[in-house]
Amino acid sequence: MAEALRHTGPAPPSRDVKAEARGVLQSLRRLFDQLGPIRLGSTILFLILALLMARFSWTTPLIQDAERALYDMRASVFAPQVEKEDRIVMIVYNEDTLKLTGQRSPVDRTILAQALETIDAAGAKSIGIDILFTMPQDDDALLLSTFKQLQTPTYLAYADPKLNPEIAFAEHEFLKDFLSEAEGPNLKPTSIRLNTDSDGVQRRWTPEKDGAPPFMAMALTKPNPKFSSNSGAIRYLVPANADMPVFDKFPIESFADPATAEMLQSFIQDKYVLIGGDFIDRDRFETPIGSISDLEGTDGKMIGLEVHAHMLAQLLNDDLPAPIPGSILWTAALIVAICGGLSALIMGNALKVGGILVGQFAFFLVFPFFLQNIGADTLTLPAFGWALGWLFGYASVSSAARTINSKQRAFAQGALGKYLPQSIAGEILRDPEKLSLHGEKRKIFAVFTDLEGFTKLSHAIEPEMVATLLNDYLDRLSDVALEYGGTIDKFVGDALVTFWGAPIAYPDDGARAAKAAYALYQAGEEFRKNVPEGVPPIGRTRVGMHYGDAIVGNFGGEGRIQYTALGDAMNTAARLEAANKALETKVLISREAMERTGLDWYRPMGKITLRGRSTPVEVFEPVPDWEQKDREAVTAIIAAHQNGDMDYVQALSAMMKQYGEDLGLGNLLKRLEKTKNGESYALG
Repeated sequence: MAEALRHTGPAPPSRDVKAEARGVLQSLRRLFDQLGPIRLGSTILFLILALLMARFSWTTPLIQDAERALYDMRASVFAPQVEKEDRIVMIVYNEDTLKLTGQRSPVDRTILAQALETIDAAGAKSIGIDILFTMPQDDDALLLSTFKQLQTPTYLAYADPKLNPEIAFAEHEFLKDFLSEAEGPNLKPTSIRLNTDSDGVQRRWTPEKDGAPPFMAMALTKPNPKFSSNSGAIRYLVPANADMPVFDKFPIESFADPATAEMLQSFIQDKYVLIGGDFIDRDRFETPIGSISDLEGTDGKMIGLEVHAHMLAQLLNDDLPAPIPGSILWTAALIVAICGGLSALIMGNALKVGGILVGQFAFFLVFPFFLQNIGADTLTLPAFGWALGWLFGYASVSSAARTINSKQRAFAQGALGKYLPQSIAGEILRDPEKLSLHGEKRKIFAVFTDLEGFTKLSHAIEPEMVATLLNDYLDRLSDVALEYGGTIDKFVGDALVTFWGAPIAYPDDGARAAKAAYALYQAGEEFRKNVPEGVPPIGRTRVGMHYGDAIVGNFGGEGRIQYTALGDAMNTAARLEAANKALETKVLISREAMERTGLDWYRPMGKITLRGRSTPVEVFEPVPDWEQKDREAVTAIIAAHQNGDMDYVQALSAMMKQYGEDLGLGNLLKRLEKTKNGESYALG
């Protein structure tokens, strides 16, 4: 039990988690170092700006004009279509009415009184009068008398002078007195003020003000708390048939004329009746649908009375678009800015990158229309702000990425000329991502060299001469390695370590690596022949080559490159190089490497067990100057040894005489004589 209790506490963080955390911190430090404080600060500032643009574009000068235009397009495209809104009727003073009455401003009140009698007798639900009575007229007594007799709930326009500065003090005083005298059980004041946006377009509801009369649409219907404080979008209706208007509209004189009034009563029975002006020079508003579709054959503007009719219809339909919460808009703005930044980091072919970018912009364009279509209130949706925020996020991170890539490019360029052949260097300069600086597992051809006896020689001559000889020797070997497309890993004293297959792999890596291995030996021989006088004899260059797995990448730490390979391929190649001494050979290549070179110039050198390894390795030596029949003969001798035929092994003696002093061949004979049945020869 006690043992169990000791293990119930929280488990300590795994090493992997700690390593990942350290990796993240190192990445952040590297990012800071590469960008520098000024560039990093400006990048963060622009990302914040992208976030704010994606959130507050509706209140940002200039940008808000684009937002409004996009909203108007959405509102018009997805405006609800109706055959006819037959619950609402508009009765208007128009230009013909003015000609008939000979009175323009204020409008004739006698004709209004006569029309009201007809409407009241027809049994309308309620009446809203969008006319301000701010000046006295001779027929006021007649109109007031009519108001007193009305049985239909009627609402008379009122304007607050604080909100309507165009109304003079005297006019307001008359209006107030007129309303006071007209008010009765069935007649009340109503607010008619329409609040347009700063561009003069009527897009939104007017919230009711404390202490003010109810707004006209609210006054004509039963109270609806959802709409009383609503400042969202007006849901304008559009006709399903272009020849049929949404609302019936009649001239007011038709209801004042006894000859037509009785016939028209059926058109207003049980309807909401709105009375106002339809003049070409006043009380007209731009609307999202009016600015795009000229529904009335005028200038694309809508009379104020019709705006009230659309709001009343919206109220009757209980169609209140769902507002988008501010938290959602903030989240969307953050996602947009992040997506813009991440998009700058997308790598790949142009078609893939272009598809991703176009897809995101298509989303910014389509998604707001989708929200509008499902009934959301997109009046404050920052659709253009999203696109602009995305662009700022993209530009800021793209600029930072270019700075980082420039430094990484310079970092890589410093290594290219020293460690990589021109063909690979050219590809990496065109696509720096091919020089993968993180560790990755690859199949490579590893080649190790060593100069026999150089350590002993370095103690016998002057240090300056040692440096001269070593630089000359390594320059020769480096030129050979780069000529055959190898990647120079490192120099260890007089040893050269190089490999093929990374950072870029080619189909002929094996052939080039094998040719390079033999050419490295030859370069060493050429070096031996050209040492200055007085320098003791220098030994041969021994070479080992193997094919296998390795981890390749930058293991040099921060600020410098050490593109290197680690793993079995490198270890085995190093041991093969060392085995040359015991086997008295010049170049040893494992079977794994030999079979992938595509060359036929090898002779088998038996099976050996390398130091530190339990698995035997079949080794081969390139002998390009041998005839094919002789290479095949050695292969047959090795096969005979495998089958236990020791007599056939002695055929090597004759070949040794043919090729003169061949220490490797003599060593092979000794090893075969000491083993049987294809046994591996263990190196001590």
